Amino acid sequence: MSESDSSPPPGTPTPEELKKALKAFKKRLKLARLDDESGLGHGALSSGAKSGIVAVMPPRQYPKAVWDELVRLGRLKHSGQGLYELVKT
Repeated sequence: MSESDSSPPPGTPTPEELKKALKAFKKRLKLARLDDESGLGHGALSSGAKSGIVAVMPPRQYPKAVWDELVRLGRLKHSGQGLYELVKT
């Protein structure tokens, strides 16, 4: 076998790992938005308010290399201070 096999270099996240990490990120963002929207400060008779949350900290079970790769691929955007947001498609 030669070194030009289709295996990624060591430390590079696999496509499956990227997919799982993105799914976990989306779930965390959704839960943060739901939590914000269900707060008590929106008034009893109002229809509720849309959440202003656009960025969250990514789940810690995935290394920073995974999040950096998702940014490089254009799936996420680094918002600063450890926060990431979904890129609108």
